[in-house]
Amino acid sequence: MPLPDLMDISYYFEQAGVGLGREETFKIFLALKNLVDTHTLQNVRFWGKVFGTVKNYIVAEVEYREGAEDDEVEEEEVEEKVQEEEEEDEKNEEEDLPKTDYKPPPKIPKEENGTGCNKKTYFVCNEPGTEWIKLPPVDPAEIVCARQLKKFFTGDLSAPVISYPPFPGLEMNYLRAQIARISAATHISPIDYFKFEEDDDDDSDGEGRDSYTINVEFEPLPVYELVDPSLNNWVHHMQHILPQGRCQWVNPTLKTENEEFDEDEEEEENEDPDEPQQEEGPPLLTMINQDSDVDGLPAWSAARSSDLIPAYSVAVLKSNTWPGACTFGFDKKFENVYIGFGHKYSSENYSPPPPPPVFEEYLTDLEVTEVPDPTVADEQALLAMQQEQLEREAEEAEMEDDEEDDD
Repeated sequence: MPLPDLMDISYYFEQAGVGLGREETFKIFLALKNLVDTHTLQNVRFWGKVFGTVKNYIVAEVEYREGAEDDEVEEEEVEEKVQEEEEEDEKNEEEDLPKTDYKPPPKIPKEENGTGCNKKTYFVCNEPGTEWIKLPPVDPAEIVCARQLKKFFTGDLSAPVISYPPFPGLEMNYLRAQIARISAATHISPIDYFKFEEDDDDDSDGEGRDSYTINVEFEPLPVYELVDPSLNNWVHHMQHILPQGRCQWVNPTLKTENEEFDEDEEEEENEDPDEPQQEEGPPLLTMINQDSDVDGLPAWSAARSSDLIPAYSVAVLKSNTWPGACTFGFDKKFENVYIGFGHKYSSENYSPPPPPPVFEEYLTDLEVTEVPDPTVADEQALLAMQQEQLEREAEEAEMEDDEEDDD
């Protein structure tokens, strides 16, 4: 059954001092059951709760059964095609307008469903019992921009994200980007609980592995080893997100077969473009002791749930990078949860990034040098001079006519 025993999981989190209360937890459990009954899902888990200024978000992480998501993906593709056609119509209407020579940087394509940052699908609701709403797949541009923001959620998925730099989407997109960042940084598991498939060799292109299986021969570690300060017994089981906003790096300068080429673009292709440097990150199932420190603090804090009766305590790990992310480990059980505002830790107060520097003025020369506007006296003097010149020309013309008459 895809539905987890949330009440049992919440019991262990209570030992760590983390939870939402048994009453709310049971309501969420029933809400997850409703989600399972209305969708064809293979796996469901309670991801966490994100606080907002008006309403909160309850987040469920799901995986569809094979082929069950195809229908929904087709509907999303149809909507994207309609949007693309509308954009093409607008471009055709603007063909008569002057065009600029500026070309924006190439757009980084999003990862397909079931891979990378979109490996999981997420549903949210404001309260248990309300309608579950599916979040859209995350786009690399949304993750890149979300790293530069620190904004509270409102609880309204359709609310605009007013920020600088401008966020390319609504609050639902910002929420999805933060979920991807938090999951990649805080979803951990005991070492050797997962293993790579035997026929999954290292990728020759250096992209590395992106999948694993449960190790049926896993032997649980005692609690004192799970809370060892060296943190050698915990690993990340979610892929690292590169600065590009993807888990798998792509070269933005390469054209795909489906893209059309213009004559100007073909001429530019002959020139040698600057090849971007390939980004690399830590591979899958990397130990958490390799995580970067946070303003002098270790990335993780490990402790027992109780030192009074250590034989019945559980291992508790809390993230200092993302306050609110917590993991417990006991015997063969472990789970990750996040309960917080969706903000990364910073020892300094947040300040929006400054706007880009103002462009320099155009270099002035004789051809573009501006002339000061003439005064009223200058204009009257010019008119008098022009009038005198006209009278002089008229007199000369009369004299020429008189000479011709005398002849």
